[in-house]
Amino acid sequence: MGARGELFTTQVYLDNRSYFFNVKENRTGDVFLQIVESKNRDGAEADRHQIAVFSEDMQKFLQGMEKSLEFIEKDRKARQKAAREKKALKEAKYAKGSEGKKVYRVKTDKKNSKADDGIKRTGRIHVVSKKPSENN
Repeated sequence: MGARGELFTTQVYLDNRSYFFNVKENRTGDVFLQIVESKNRDGAEADRHQIAVFSEDMQKFLQGMEKSLEFIEKDRKARQKAAREKKALKEAKYAKGSEGKKVYRVKTDKKNSKADDGIKRTGRIHVVSKKPSENN
């Protein structure tokens, strides 16, 4: 038996998280699975969270995990199917060319319209720095 009652340990490394699966035995001889998540934070100590699942509860735990994984897979497939259908509808709608597209025109207020002064106005604001230059 290893340090702190560890019988077996395996690790899974992801981008900013690590998962440790430790099979341990406590002082009374009970065997359990300890799952530890370690999440790196910017320059600080890592956040660590852990759960323990005892051997007599392992089957129920795995059944719950399996049901969750099945739901995730069904949901992923349903989302992909919906996205494909939405894309197909959009392509069918605009496949006719410009005939299917709506064209909107902006009405101008002729009372307040200014004469063309040659300046193209895009609606963007241009900011000029007022910091004095070193050459002056």
